[in-house]
Amino acid sequence: MRSNANRRVVVTGMGAVTNVGVDVPSMWQALIEGRSGISRITAFEQGDEWNVRIAGEVNGWDPRSRIDAREIKRMDRFCALGMCAAAEAAEDSCVDFNSGDPYRRGVVIGSGIGGILTIEHGHTRLLRGGPRKISPFVVPKLMVNAVAGHVSIRHNLRGANSATSTACATGAHAIGNAWNLIQFGDAEVMFAGGAEAPISPLCISSFAAMKALSTRNDEPQKASRPFDHDRDGFVLAEGAAVMVLEELEHAKNRGARIYAEMLGFGSSADAHHIAAPDPKGIGAVRAMQAAIAEAGINPDQVDYINAHGTATPLGDTAEVRAVNQLFGDHARKLVMSSTKSMTGHALGAAGGLESVITVLAVHHGVVPPTINLDRPDNDFDLDFAANTAQERPVRYALNNSFGFGGHNVSLAFGRYNGA
Repeated sequence: MRSNANRRVVVTGMGAVTNVGVDVPSMWQALIEGRSGISRITAFEQGDEWNVRIAGEVNGWDPRSRIDAREIKRMDRFCALGMCAAAEAAEDSCVDFNSGDPYRRGVVIGSGIGGILTIEHGHTRLLRGGPRKISPFVVPKLMVNAVAGHVSIRHNLRGANSATSTACATGAHAIGNAWNLIQFGDAEVMFAGGAEAPISPLCISSFAAMKALSTRNDEPQKASRPFDHDRDGFVLAEGAAVMVLEELEHAKNRGARIYAEMLGFGSSADAHHIAAPDPKGIGAVRAMQAAIAEAGINPDQVDYINAHGTATPLGDTAEVRAVNQLFGDHARKLVMSSTKSMTGHALGAAGGLESVITVLAVHHGVVPPTINLDRPDNDFDLDFAANTAQERPVRYALNNSFGFGGHNVSLAFGRYNGA
Protein backbone atom coordinates (compact mmCIF):
# COMPACT_ATOMS: atom_id res chain seq x y z
CA MET A 1 0.00 0.00 0.00
CA ARG A 2 1.08 3.59 -0.52
CA SER A 3 2.81 4.83 2.61
CA ASN A 4 1.79 8.45 2.04
CA ALA A 5 -1.84 7.71 1.24
CA ASN A 6 -3.32 6.99 4.66
CA ARG A 7 -6.44 9.16 4.70
CA ARG A 8 -9.53 6.96 4.77
CA VAL A 9 -12.37 7.59 2.33
CA VAL A 10 -16.04 6.76 2.80
CA VAL A 11 -19.22 6.95 0.74
CA THR A 12 -21.78 9.31 2.24
CA GLY A 13 -24.13 10.06 -0.65
CA MET A 14 -25.39 8.39 -3.82
CA GLY A 15 -27.60 9.30 -6.76
CA ALA A 16 -28.72 7.48 -9.89
CA VAL A 17 -31.02 7.86 -12.86
CA THR A 18 -31.49 4.54 -14.65
CA ASN A 19 -33.89 2.54 -16.78
CA VAL A 20 -34.91 0.42 -13.78
CA GLY A 21 -35.46 3.37 -11.42
CA VAL A 22 -34.93 7.12 -11.58
CA ASP A 23 -33.46 7.36 -8.09
CA VAL A 24 -31.36 5.09 -5.89
CA PRO A 25 -34.17 3.56 -3.77
CA SER A 26 -36.35 2.62 -6.75
CA MET A 27 -33.34 1.35 -8.71
CA TRP A 28 -32.19 -0.86 -5.85
CA GLN A 29 -35.66 -2.30 -5.31
CA ALA A 30 -35.93 -3.19 -8.99
CA LEU A 31 -32.51 -4.84 -9.00
CA ILE A 32 -33.05 -7.06 -6.00
CA GLU A 33 -36.39 -8.08 -7.50
CA GLY A 34 -34.64 -8.97 -10.75
CA ARG A 35 -36.58 -6.57 -12.99
CA SER A 36 -35.25 -5.72 -16.43
CA GLY A 37 -35.18 -2.18 -17.82
CA ILE A 38 -34.73 -3.21 -21.45
CA SER A 39 -37.45 -2.39 -24.00
CA ARG A 40 -38.06 -1.50 -27.64
CA ILE A 41 -36.43 1.73 -28.75
CA THR A 42 -38.73 4.76 -28.77
CA ALA A 43 -36.09 7.51 -28.91
CA PHE A 44 -36.06 7.50 -32.71
CA GLU A 45 -37.87 5.80 -35.57
CA GLN A 46 -36.42 2.65 -37.07
CA GLY A 47 -37.16 1.16 -40.45
CA ASP A 48 -36.91 -2.42 -41.63
CA GLU A 49 -33.15 -2.14 -42.13
CA TRP A 50 -32.45 -1.89 -38.39
CA ASN A 51 -31.38 -5.22 -36.89
CA VAL A 52 -31.12 -3.84 -33.32
CA ARG A 53 -34.38 -2.44 -31.97
CA ILE A 54 -33.88 -2.65 -28.19
CA ALA A 55 -32.13 -0.53 -25.58
CA GLY A 56 -32.23 0.54 -21.95
CA GLU A 57 -34.12 3.84 -22.16
CA VAL A 58 -34.80 5.94 -19.08
CA ASN A 59 -38.55 6.50 -18.93
CA GLY A 60 -40.75 8.25 -16.37
CA TRP A 61 -38.01 10.78 -15.60
CA ASP A 62 -38.54 14.53 -15.52
CA PRO A 63 -35.27 16.49 -15.20
CA ARG A 64 -37.28 19.54 -14.14
CA SER A 65 -37.67 17.90 -10.75
CA ARG A 66 -34.05 18.84 -10.03
CA ILE A 67 -32.96 21.26 -12.78
CA ASP A 68 -34.39 24.62 -13.83
CA ALA A 69 -36.15 24.36 -17.20
CA ARG A 70 -33.98 27.14 -18.66
CA GLU A 71 -30.83 25.23 -17.75
CA ILE A 72 -32.11 22.01 -19.30
CA LYS A 73 -32.31 23.70 -22.70
CA ARG A 74 -28.57 24.33 -22.50
CA MET A 75 -27.70 20.71 -21.68
CA ASP A 76 -27.41 17.52 -23.68
CA ARG A 77 -29.46 14.65 -22.28
CA PHE A 78 -26.35 12.97 -20.81
CA CYS A 79 -25.62 16.16 -18.85
CA ALA A 80 -29.16 16.41 -17.49
CA LEU A 81 -28.97 12.78 -16.38
CA GLY A 82 -25.66 13.45 -14.63
CA MET A 83 -26.90 16.63 -12.99
CA CYS A 84 -29.95 14.87 -11.55
CA ALA A 85 -27.84 12.00 -10.21
CA ALA A 86 -25.42 14.47 -8.61
CA ALA A 87 -28.28 16.45 -7.07
CA GLU A 88 -29.66 13.30 -5.47
CA ALA A 89 -26.19 12.36 -4.20
CA ALA A 90 -25.72 15.84 -2.71
CA GLU A 91 -29.07 15.68 -0.96
CA ASP A 92 -28.41 12.16 0.25
CA SER A 93 -25.02 13.13 1.71
CA CYS A 94 -26.49 16.00 3.81
CA VAL A 95 -23.31 18.02 3.20
CA ASP A 96 -23.97 21.76 3.58
CA PHE A 97 -22.49 23.10 0.37
CA ASN A 98 -23.30 26.68 1.39
CA SER A 99 -20.72 26.59 4.17
CA GLY A 100 -17.24 25.15 4.58
CA ASP A 101 -14.23 25.51 2.32
CA PRO A 102 -15.31 25.14 -1.33
CA TYR A 103 -11.66 24.74 -2.39
CA ARG A 104 -11.55 21.42 -0.52
CA ARG A 105 -14.47 20.07 -2.55
CA GLY A 106 -14.40 18.91 -6.13
CA VAL A 107 -15.80 16.73 -8.88
CA VAL A 108 -14.67 14.02 -11.28
CA ILE A 109 -17.57 12.96 -13.49
CA GLY A 110 -16.96 11.59 -16.96
CA SER A 111 -18.67 10.21 -20.04
CA GLY A 112 -17.58 7.73 -22.66
CA ILE A 113 -19.25 9.54 -25.56
CA GLY A 114 -20.54 12.85 -24.20
CA GLY A 115 -23.12 14.89 -26.07
CA ILE A 116 -23.67 12.61 -29.04
CA LEU A 117 -27.33 13.64 -29.34
CA THR A 118 -26.23 17.27 -29.65
CA ILE A 119 -23.61 16.33 -32.23
CA GLU A 120 -26.08 14.39 -34.38
CA HIS A 121 -28.74 17.08 -34.14
CA GLY A 122 -26.21 19.83 -34.88
CA HIS A 123 -24.86 17.99 -37.91
CA THR A 124 -28.38 17.58 -39.29
CA ARG A 125 -29.07 21.31 -38.87
CA LEU A 126 -25.77 22.14 -40.55
CA LEU A 127 -26.54 20.01 -43.58
CA ARG A 128 -30.09 21.32 -43.90
CA GLY A 129 -29.60 25.00 -43.15
CA GLY A 130 -25.91 25.84 -43.23
CA PRO A 131 -23.65 27.26 -40.50
CA ARG A 132 -26.06 30.00 -39.46
CA LYS A 133 -28.42 27.34 -38.10
CA ILE A 134 -25.91 26.15 -35.49
CA SER A 135 -26.66 27.15 -31.90
CA PRO A 136 -23.95 28.79 -29.76
CA PHE A 137 -24.80 26.20 -27.12
CA VAL A 138 -23.62 23.24 -29.21
CA VAL A 139 -20.06 23.20 -27.84
CA PRO A 140 -20.93 23.54 -24.13
CA LYS A 141 -23.63 20.87 -24.58
CA LEU A 142 -21.48 18.27 -26.34
CA MET A 143 -18.38 18.52 -24.09
CA VAL A 144 -17.52 15.34 -22.17
CA ASN A 145 -16.70 17.56 -19.17
CA ALA A 146 -20.08 19.33 -19.23
CA VAL A 147 -21.48 17.40 -16.26
CA ALA A 148 -18.43 18.12 -14.12
CA GLY A 149 -18.63 21.81 -14.98
CA HIS A 150 -22.34 22.14 -14.25
CA VAL A 151 -22.10 20.16 -11.01
CA SER A 152 -19.25 22.34 -9.77
CA ILE A 153 -21.30 25.47 -10.47
CA ARG A 154 -24.46 24.06 -8.91
CA HIS A 155 -22.77 22.97 -5.67
CA ASN A 156 -19.99 25.59 -5.43
CA LEU A 157 -17.18 23.06 -5.82
CA ARG A 158 -14.01 25.10 -6.36
CA GLY A 159 -11.43 22.39 -5.85
CA ALA A 160 -10.27 19.70 -8.28
CA ASN A 161 -12.54 19.48 -11.32
CA SER A 162 -12.03 17.00 -14.15
CA ALA A 163 -13.72 14.49 -16.41
CA THR A 164 -12.51 11.06 -17.41
CA SER A 165 -13.29 9.41 -20.73
CA THR A 166 -12.08 5.82 -20.90
CA ALA A 167 -15.01 4.16 -22.66
CA CYS A 168 -16.77 1.64 -20.40
CA ALA A 169 -14.24 2.18 -17.58
CA THR A 170 -15.04 5.91 -17.35
CA GLY A 171 -17.23 6.00 -14.24
CA ALA A 172 -14.94 3.70 -12.29
CA HIS A 173 -11.86 5.69 -13.30
CA ALA A 174 -13.61 8.86 -12.12
CA ILE A 175 -14.33 7.34 -8.71
CA GLY A 176 -10.78 6.04 -8.40
CA ASN A 177 -9.30 9.41 -9.30
CA ALA A 178 -11.55 11.19 -6.81
CA TRP A 179 -10.55 8.67 -4.12
CA ASN A 180 -6.90 9.41 -4.78
CA LEU A 181 -7.45 13.16 -4.40
CA ILE A 182 -8.96 12.66 -0.95
CA GLN A 183 -6.36 10.08 0.07
CA PHE A 184 -3.50 12.42 -0.69
CA GLY A 185 -5.04 15.39 1.10
CA ASP A 186 -6.07 17.43 -1.93
CA ALA A 187 -9.78 17.33 -1.10
CA GLU A 188 -12.24 16.50 1.67
CA VAL A 189 -15.39 15.93 -0.39
CA MET A 190 -15.64 14.76 -4.01
CA PHE A 191 -18.49 14.04 -6.40
CA ALA A 192 -17.58 11.16 -8.72
CA GLY A 193 -19.26 9.01 -11.35
CA GLY A 194 -20.40 8.95 -14.95
CA ALA A 195 -23.24 9.87 -17.29
CA GLU A 196 -24.25 8.66 -20.75
CA ALA A 197 -27.08 9.10 -23.25
CA PRO A 198 -26.06 7.03 -26.28
CA ILE A 199 -29.43 5.85 -27.58
CA SER A 200 -29.12 7.56 -30.93
CA PRO A 201 -29.17 6.40 -34.55
CA LEU A 202 -25.40 6.72 -34.92
CA CYS A 203 -24.55 4.92 -31.67
CA ILE A 204 -26.98 2.06 -32.16
CA SER A 205 -25.98 1.51 -35.77
CA SER A 206 -22.24 1.81 -35.02
CA PHE A 207 -22.22 -0.72 -32.19
CA ALA A 208 -24.47 -2.97 -34.28
CA ALA A 209 -22.00 -2.78 -37.15
CA MET A 210 -19.34 -4.10 -34.76
CA LYS A 211 -21.71 -6.98 -33.92
CA ALA A 212 -21.39 -5.99 -30.28
CA LEU A 213 -25.14 -5.70 -29.58
CA SER A 214 -27.79 -8.29 -28.87
CA THR A 215 -30.33 -8.76 -31.65
CA ARG A 216 -32.90 -10.48 -29.44
CA ASN A 217 -35.49 -7.89 -30.47
CA ASP A 218 -38.54 -10.06 -29.82
CA GLU A 219 -37.62 -10.61 -26.17
CA PRO A 220 -36.15 -7.31 -24.93
CA GLN A 221 -36.19 -8.18 -21.24
CA LYS A 222 -34.37 -11.45 -21.92
CA ALA A 223 -31.81 -9.95 -24.28
CA SER A 224 -29.04 -9.10 -21.81
CA ARG A 225 -27.68 -12.50 -20.76
CA PRO A 226 -24.26 -12.21 -19.07
CA PHE A 227 -22.47 -15.54 -18.62
CA ASP A 228 -25.28 -17.43 -20.32
CA HIS A 229 -24.48 -19.93 -23.08
CA ASP A 230 -26.91 -18.13 -25.41
CA ARG A 231 -25.59 -14.59 -24.90
CA ASP A 232 -25.22 -12.65 -28.14
CA GLY A 233 -23.95 -9.21 -27.14
CA PHE A 234 -24.77 -6.32 -24.85
CA VAL A 235 -27.77 -4.01 -24.79
CA LEU A 236 -26.96 -0.32 -25.04
CA ALA A 237 -28.38 1.79 -22.20
CA GLU A 238 -28.46 5.34 -20.91
CA GLY A 239 -28.24 6.68 -17.37
CA ALA A 240 -26.08 8.31 -14.75
CA ALA A 241 -24.76 7.59 -11.28
CA VAL A 242 -22.78 9.77 -8.89
CA MET A 243 -21.48 9.17 -5.39
CA VAL A 244 -20.18 11.57 -2.77
CA LEU A 245 -16.82 10.45 -1.40
CA GLU A 246 -15.64 12.00 1.83
CA GLU A 247 -12.60 11.93 4.05
CA LEU A 248 -13.53 9.83 7.07
CA GLU A 249 -12.79 12.33 9.84
CA HIS A 250 -14.63 15.05 7.95
CA ALA A 251 -17.65 12.75 7.68
CA LYS A 252 -17.49 11.71 11.34
CA ASN A 253 -17.18 15.28 12.56
CA ARG A 254 -20.47 16.23 10.95
CA GLY A 255 -22.22 13.02 11.97
CA ALA A 256 -22.67 11.72 8.44
CA ARG A 257 -24.32 8.43 7.59
CA ILE A 258 -21.67 6.18 6.06
CA TYR A 259 -22.70 3.56 3.50
CA ALA A 260 -19.32 1.91 3.07
CA GLU A 261 -15.61 2.59 2.95
CA MET A 262 -13.71 2.78 -0.31
CA LEU A 263 -10.52 0.84 0.17
CA GLY A 264 -8.77 0.34 -3.15
CA PHE A 265 -8.40 1.38 -6.78
CA GLY A 266 -6.58 -0.73 -9.35
CA SER A 267 -6.10 0.03 -13.03
CA SER A 268 -4.21 -1.53 -15.92
CA ALA A 269 -4.05 -1.73 -19.69
CA ASP A 270 -4.47 -4.84 -21.83
CA ALA A 271 -2.21 -3.44 -24.58
CA HIS A 272 -3.85 -6.08 -26.75
CA HIS A 273 -6.61 -4.79 -29.05
CA ILE A 274 -8.57 -1.56 -29.39
CA ALA A 275 -11.97 -3.24 -28.95
CA ALA A 276 -11.40 -6.79 -27.69
CA PRO A 277 -10.19 -7.91 -24.25
CA ASP A 278 -7.04 -9.88 -23.63
CA PRO A 279 -8.46 -13.43 -23.90
CA LYS A 280 -6.45 -14.58 -20.89
CA GLY A 281 -7.78 -11.75 -18.73
CA ILE A 282 -4.29 -10.66 -17.69
CA GLY A 283 -5.15 -6.96 -17.51
CA ALA A 284 -8.27 -7.68 -15.47
CA VAL A 285 -6.21 -9.76 -13.04
CA ARG A 286 -3.73 -6.92 -12.59
CA ALA A 287 -6.48 -4.39 -11.88
CA MET A 288 -8.16 -6.62 -9.29
CA GLN A 289 -4.82 -7.46 -7.69
CA ALA A 290 -3.99 -3.78 -7.34
CA ALA A 291 -7.37 -2.92 -5.80
CA ILE A 292 -7.08 -5.77 -3.30
CA ALA A 293 -3.50 -4.78 -2.40
CA GLU A 294 -4.55 -1.15 -1.87
CA ALA A 295 -7.36 -2.35 0.37
CA GLY A 296 -4.89 -4.29 2.51
CA ILE A 297 -6.88 -7.51 2.32
CA ASN A 298 -6.32 -10.98 0.90
CA PRO A 299 -8.18 -12.32 -2.15
CA ASP A 300 -9.98 -14.89 0.01
CA GLN A 301 -11.63 -12.06 1.96
CA VAL A 302 -13.60 -10.82 -1.06
CA ASP A 303 -17.25 -11.83 -0.77
CA TYR A 304 -18.77 -10.24 -3.87
CA ILE A 305 -17.72 -9.03 -7.31
CA ASN A 306 -20.00 -6.82 -9.36
CA ALA A 307 -18.78 -8.03 -12.73
CA HIS A 308 -18.26 -6.00 -15.86
CA GLY A 309 -20.29 -8.83 -17.41
CA THR A 310 -21.59 -7.28 -20.63
CA ALA A 311 -22.87 -10.53 -22.20
CA THR A 312 -20.38 -10.52 -25.05
CA PRO A 313 -18.85 -13.93 -25.83
CA LEU A 314 -15.24 -12.75 -25.51
CA GLY A 315 -15.66 -10.33 -22.62
CA ASP A 316 -17.50 -12.65 -20.25
CA THR A 317 -15.04 -15.47 -20.93
CA ALA A 318 -12.02 -13.26 -20.25
CA GLU A 319 -13.49 -11.98 -16.98
CA VAL A 320 -14.30 -15.46 -15.69
CA ARG A 321 -10.79 -16.61 -16.56
CA ALA A 322 -9.35 -13.63 -14.71
CA VAL A 323 -11.40 -14.34 -11.58
CA ASN A 324 -10.43 -18.01 -11.59
CA GLN A 325 -6.78 -17.14 -12.10
CA LEU A 326 -6.65 -14.62 -9.27
CA PHE A 327 -8.91 -16.25 -6.68
CA GLY A 328 -8.22 -19.94 -7.26
CA ASP A 329 -10.41 -22.14 -5.06
CA HIS A 330 -11.96 -19.07 -3.41
CA ALA A 331 -13.54 -18.15 -6.76
CA ARG A 332 -16.21 -20.77 -6.05
CA LYS A 333 -16.90 -19.35 -2.56
CA LEU A 334 -17.54 -15.75 -3.53
CA VAL A 335 -20.50 -14.47 -5.57
CA MET A 336 -20.13 -12.61 -8.85
CA SER A 337 -23.17 -11.07 -10.53
CA SER A 338 -23.74 -8.80 -13.50
CA THR A 339 -26.41 -6.18 -12.99
CA LYS A 340 -26.09 -5.31 -16.67
CA SER A 341 -28.47 -8.23 -17.13
CA MET A 342 -31.12 -5.79 -15.89
CA THR A 343 -29.81 -2.33 -16.74
CA GLY A 344 -28.01 -3.08 -19.98
CA HIS A 345 -24.68 -1.39 -20.64
CA ALA A 346 -24.54 2.36 -19.98
CA LEU A 347 -20.97 2.70 -21.27
CA GLY A 348 -19.29 5.61 -19.44
CA ALA A 349 -21.97 5.62 -16.75
CA ALA A 350 -21.69 1.89 -16.05
CA GLY A 351 -18.73 2.09 -13.65
CA GLY A 352 -20.45 4.75 -11.57
CA LEU A 353 -23.75 2.92 -11.56
CA GLU A 354 -22.22 -0.41 -10.64
CA SER A 355 -20.10 1.17 -7.91
CA VAL A 356 -23.29 2.51 -6.34
CA ILE A 357 -24.80 -0.98 -6.62
CA THR A 358 -21.69 -2.56 -5.08
CA VAL A 359 -21.83 -0.15 -2.15
CA LEU A 360 -25.50 -0.97 -1.63
CA ALA A 361 -24.67 -4.69 -1.62
CA VAL A 362 -22.11 -4.07 1.12
CA HIS A 363 -24.45 -1.79 3.06
CA HIS A 364 -27.54 -4.02 2.92
CA GLY A 365 -25.91 -7.45 2.83
CA VAL A 366 -27.76 -8.36 -0.36
CA VAL A 367 -26.21 -9.45 -3.67
CA PRO A 368 -28.34 -8.51 -6.69
CA PRO A 369 -28.88 -11.26 -9.24
CA THR A 370 -27.73 -11.99 -12.75
CA ILE A 371 -31.05 -12.48 -14.51
CA ASN A 372 -31.56 -14.40 -17.76
CA LEU A 373 -28.90 -16.88 -16.67
CA ASP A 374 -30.78 -20.01 -17.70
CA ARG A 375 -27.91 -22.04 -19.11
CA PRO A 376 -24.46 -21.01 -17.86
CA ASP A 377 -21.63 -21.43 -20.32
CA ASN A 378 -20.05 -24.84 -19.88
CA ASP A 379 -16.74 -23.30 -18.82
CA PHE A 380 -18.32 -21.12 -16.10
CA ASP A 381 -18.58 -22.77 -12.70
CA LEU A 382 -18.93 -19.71 -10.45
CA ASP A 383 -21.85 -18.57 -8.32
CA PHE A 384 -23.46 -15.83 -10.43
CA ALA A 385 -26.52 -15.35 -8.18
CA ALA A 386 -28.52 -16.70 -11.09
CA ASN A 387 -31.95 -15.08 -11.37
CA THR A 388 -32.40 -14.54 -7.62
CA ALA A 389 -30.84 -12.07 -5.19
CA GLN A 390 -28.89 -13.51 -2.28
CA GLU A 391 -28.97 -12.25 1.28
CA ARG A 392 -25.49 -12.73 2.69
CA PRO A 393 -22.89 -10.70 4.59
CA VAL A 394 -20.65 -8.72 2.24
CA ARG A 395 -17.53 -7.56 4.08
CA TYR A 396 -15.47 -6.72 1.03
CA ALA A 397 -16.53 -6.31 -2.58
CA LEU A 398 -15.02 -5.42 -5.94
CA ASN A 399 -16.55 -3.57 -8.86
CA ASN A 400 -14.98 -4.36 -12.24
CA SER A 401 -15.14 -2.05 -15.26
CA PHE A 402 -13.34 -2.80 -18.51
CA GLY A 403 -13.44 -0.57 -21.57
CA PHE A 404 -12.60 -0.44 -25.27
CA GLY A 405 -9.00 0.63 -25.58
CA GLY A 406 -7.93 -2.02 -23.10
CA HIS A 407 -8.80 0.01 -19.99
CA ASN A 408 -9.28 -2.06 -16.82
CA VAL A 409 -10.45 -0.73 -13.47
CA SER A 410 -11.33 -2.51 -10.25
CA LEU A 411 -12.58 -0.72 -7.16
CA ALA A 412 -12.62 -2.22 -3.66
CA PHE A 413 -15.28 -1.35 -1.09
CA GLY A 414 -15.74 -2.63 2.45
CA ARG A 415 -18.18 -2.44 5.29
CA TYR A 416 -17.44 0.51 7.55
CA ASN A 417 -16.74 -0.80 11.04
CA GLY A 418 -17.31 2.46 12.88
CA ALA A 419 -13.68 2.96 13.87
